[in-house]
Amino acid sequence: MRDFVAAAEQLHFAHAAKSVGVSRSTLIASVKELEAELGYPLFDYSAPTTVLTTKGAELLAKTQLERAKSAAAAKASAPAPGGKAKASKGKGRAPAVKGVRRVGRPRQGR
Repeated sequence: MRDFVAAAEQLHFAHAAKSVGVSRSTLIASVKELEAELGYPLFDYSAPTTVLTTKGAELLAKTQLERAKSAAAAKASAPAPGGKAKASKGKGRAPAVKGVRRVGRPRQGR
């Protein structure tokens, strides 16, 4: 489904494959597999450019709506940022000792 959404939004199989991180042939194979499961074509392969069929456009709209709902639900269930600040448990800066060079600082030339 992820591959179909990428291809349908970009209407270019090579660009969609690059954005998803798979090869073009893998993306096309997964779209063909989805078409076989659904029983109808999602893209018009006879057109000179990549074009969605009416059922493909309907599936894209439905999928985008479902993704928006799930994203909103995930955002609502996420804990609020912030909270009590915690102090650093580090030792802080070591006191300067007379006669001992400071670490990381070169000696001043005269």
